[in-house]
Amino acid sequence: MSHCSGYSDPSSFAEDGPEVLDEEGTQEDLEYKLKGLIDLTLDKSAKTRQAALEGVKNALSSKVLYEFVLERRMTLTDSIERCLKKGKSDEQRAAAALASVLCIQLGPGFESEEILKTLGPILKKIICDGTASIQARQTCATCFGVCCFIATDDITELYSALECLENLFSKSYLKEKDSSVICSTPNTVLHISSLLAWTLLLTICPISEVKKKLELHFHKLPSLLSCDDVNMRIAAGESLALLFELARGMESDFFYEDMDSLTQMLRALATDGNKHRAKVDKRKQRSVFRDVLRAVEERDFPTETVKFGPERMYIDSWVKKHTYDTFKEVLGSGMQYHLQTNEFLRNVFELGPPVMLDAATLKTMKISRFERHLYNSAAFKARTKARSKCRDKRADVGEFF
Repeated sequence: MSHCSGYSDPSSFAEDGPEVLDEEGTQEDLEYKLKGLIDLTLDKSAKTRQAALEGVKNALSSKVLYEFVLERRMTLTDSIERCLKKGKSDEQRAAAALASVLCIQLGPGFESEEILKTLGPILKKIICDGTASIQARQTCATCFGVCCFIATDDITELYSALECLENLFSKSYLKEKDSSVICSTPNTVLHISSLLAWTLLLTICPISEVKKKLELHFHKLPSLLSCDDVNMRIAAGESLALLFELARGMESDFFYEDMDSLTQMLRALATDGNKHRAKVDKRKQRSVFRDVLRAVEERDFPTETVKFGPERMYIDSWVKKHTYDTFKEVLGSGMQYHLQTNEFLRNVFELGPPVMLDAATLKTMKISRFERHLYNSAAFKARTKARSKCRDKRADVGEFF
């Protein structure tokens, strides 16, 4: 009974995550606890099933357990299928999120193809079901895009996935010529996820299909820049930058007819000062659209550096950025660990075979929770001190005048 208590409450594992096991336990502890959580994904209680799904997802996001997952692939797929079909919103979201991580663990190949064949039709059904929860449809759209990116081996299935996703986000296109602003609806979050998943899949399409999609959407996508939802504007802007990158990769002298009106719109968003918009939204929007404008006008991309362990990766294109952002959204804080050890992700980002590190090196790289807390506290104090000084200076200037 004392052993059973280790996984009888899956919510504790979902909250603490596998970090506790990383620091205090062993691989055997983690696998033992995961076996218990996998059993609990079939529990009668919906809350228990959901917490178990989240616990397994958190563990697989933070550890590469290829052999363990391979042995239990069919069991996990059956559990996910059952929860997607019979569960409600939160349980469906947890199941879809786990499906994404499951495919990331296994990488491309027969096993992931079988998972997609089983779960793909169910995901599509939920995505297109107008009576289903918007949040569940949103997560399923992201999951569908990620799983297709990894596992699709049939080009017709890839085209079908693209069509399914574009049928959703195209509903946000500006319909009336007289209207200048697209008003967001409860479905906007679904359309954003569909657009981002569609853009991801477009990066692995043959050139002939990319050309067709560009002709179909290049002149309609800019209308999404007038949406009153900041996240839709940003998603549309980054997607446009990526489409320009793909188009110029196929034709170096690519010409866009409405370039003047597009750059004018992008410049307005890059310098937006509307008082009715939140400061955080304006700051985020201006930062993104400065980069988008440079991409469209100057064919430039501001290179970003991602550090993980002793390695670093340079994100030097919109395709690479979008791919990285998608997988980071799925894996969360586990992205760095997967970049170090997951062969599939290392192939995607052309990082070569995993770098072998001895136990002593790994130990020196790991920061304890207490050290991380001290570091964050010190950084917070430093920022507070700097702000106080800045305020004092402004007060002095005010008194002088």
